[in-house]
Amino acid sequence: MQEALLITFRNMEHSDAVEARIRAKAEKLDQYHDSIVSCHVTVEAPPAHSHKGSLFDVKIEVTLPGKQLVVSRAAGENHAHEDIYVSIRDAFQAMIRQLQQTNGKQHKHR
Repeated sequence: MQEALLITFRNMEHSDAVEARIRAKAEKLDQYHDSIVSCHVTVEAPPAHSHKGSLFDVKIEVTLPGKQLVVSRAAGENHAHEDIYVSIRDAFQAMIRQLQQTNGKQHKHR
């Protein structure tokens, strides 16, 4: 990754443990695509007045040369996303799939 990883927390306190998990997952993205320019991860807890419980939303934006990939794992009704680490895992798995698809498309056109 050419630029530093950017992590944003919304509607919640910063967590060193959550940040460490995100950093570990983001470092592995380079294994799936060698041209990653930047990565921005946003972790958002619902507003305090929400009736859904604590379902976390995780958004990952990865910039490649000439292209931006976005994964948004909105919690919706998936109660597994009451665990912030499950939300992070699911979002990064989706981003890995996108990176693999992008890599596959690039290799096919060469």
